[in-house]
Amino acid sequence: QVQLVESGGGLVQAGDSLRLSCAASGRTFRSYPMGWFRQAPGKEREFVAAISWSGGNIVYADSVKGRFTISRDNAKNTVYLQMNSLKPEDTAVYYCAAKFTVGGMAREEYQYDYWGQGTQVTVSS
Repeated sequence: QVQLVESGGGLVQAGDSLRLSCAASGRTFRSYPMGWFRQAPGKEREFVAAISWSGGNIVYADSVKGRFTISRDNAKNTVYLQMNSLKPEDTAVYYCAAKFTVGGMAREEYQYDYWGQGTQVTVSS
């Protein structure tokens, strides 16, 4: 069992930055890939970024590439999402997720086994 708790969301203006955190407890954090997803009002949840258990492999959605950075600190059981140059279209509830299935990190929502409750990010224009 894994518990994931996101924090760091808020209301910001376009061009601002935010750093989201996801604290994990339960199974050994360093053992599994982590991902960030988001869901905007009236839209499907979509992939944002993923990181391998070691942090050595990272993948981003095209929409955030160059603006967002995913990282992890296995000593603190925490994964981060640094979001820079935020745009109104980044407004969404952001979720972190843990993946225990074999095959490394993934973009597909169904591949993730545990999810946090989400944190709201609102970007005003």
